[in-house]
Amino acid sequence: MKLLKELTEANGAPGYEGAIRKIMKREMEQAKATIVTDHIGSVFAQKIGDENGPKVMLAGHLDEVAFMVSEITNNGYLRFVPLGGWWDQVLLSQRVHVMAKTKTYTGVIGSKPPHILRPEERNKVYPMREMFIDIGAHSDQEVEEWGVRVGDPIMPICPFEILPDGDTILAKALDNRVGCYLALSVLANLQKCDHPNVVFCGATVQEEVGLRGAATAPSIIEPEVAIAMDVGIAQDGPSDNGNKAKLGSGPLITFLDSSMIPHIGLRDFVIEVANAEQIPYQVDVLLGGGTDAGRFHLFKKGVPSLVVGVAARYIHSHVSMISKRDLEQASALLTAVVKRLNKKETSSFIDF
Repeated sequence: MKLLKELTEANGAPGYEGAIRKIMKREMEQAKATIVTDHIGSVFAQKIGDENGPKVMLAGHLDEVAFMVSEITNNGYLRFVPLGGWWDQVLLSQRVHVMAKTKTYTGVIGSKPPHILRPEERNKVYPMREMFIDIGAHSDQEVEEWGVRVGDPIMPICPFEILPDGDTILAKALDNRVGCYLALSVLANLQKCDHPNVVFCGATVQEEVGLRGAATAPSIIEPEVAIAMDVGIAQDGPSDNGNKAKLGSGPLITFLDSSMIPHIGLRDFVIEVANAEQIPYQVDVLLGGGTDAGRFHLFKKGVPSLVVGVAARYIHSHVSMISKRDLEQASALLTAVVKRLNKKETSSFIDF
C-alpha cells in the first residue's frame, strides 16, 4: 500500500496535477514502458502485446476535488471557489493546505460562529459563498508577503490509514487515485504475461471539472476499447439498502450513470471474464454523476466503453474509504480482461 499512500497524500487539484503525474511517470519508467501524453497533462504507458492487436485504453484520472483562492479580504481571510463537486455541509472547520508558489500554508474553513446565527440561518446548510479560509494572517498585505495569490489551489488534508480490520483504507483523493493505482497495477501485472493487444494504462486530467482530459486523451491513442477506472458510491451505511454496492463485496461494473449507457457487448464480456476467473463483482446503477467514459465513448465513430472500479464511501469530501480486497480484485479482473481482448472479441463489439 506504499504506492497508494503516496498517490493519495500527494496533491492534484484539477489543472494542477503535476505531483501525481510525476509519480505516474516514475512508475511507468520503472516498468520500461513507452510514455505518451496529450498537451494538457494526461499520461499513459504503452505496453505492446501484439502490435497488430486492438488498442485498449485503461484510464483513471489524476485530479481530485479541491478549491481555488478567489479573493483575499482586507483583514487577511481567503475567499474560495470549488474545483469539482462539493456539498457545502462537509466543509466547515476542515483543515486545508493553501498551495502558494513557494510554500504551503495550513488553514481552516470558517464561517460566522453558530452562536450568533439567526434562527432561520441555523436551519439551513451554510453556503460555501459565505465561508472563508483562515491561514492566520492579519491583513491582505501580510497574505501578499507570504506569497499567497488569487488562483492558488487549496487542498483537503487527510493522512492515509488502514483501519483495524486490515482491509478498510481511509484517505483523501481515493476519487480517483484508485484509478491511477489500478493503471499502474495492471501495467505491472502485464509485465509477467502475454496479451493480444496494445494496451495504454494511465490517467487523464481535469475529470472533476468536466471530463476535459477525456476529450483529448483518445486523440493520442485512438482506442478501439476504453475502460474508465473510477470509484462508485457505496450504499452500505446504517440506513441503506442491503442490495446496493458495499465495501468488500468485489469490484463495481457500471450499468448506468448520467454520462453513459455502457457498451452492452463489452459489459457482458467483462462479466463473463469475472465469472470465469471466479472474481466477485457488483453492479453500479447511478442516475447522478459520470466518468471519463462518458466522453471516451463519443470519440470519432464511437468507442465501446465501460467503467470498472470499486465502491467508496464519502467521496467528494476531505476523506473517503474503500476496501483493499476490492482494489486487488479489480486489478485482477482488469488484467484478465486485457489478456482476453483480442481482435476477434473487439470486432464483435462493433458488429451490428
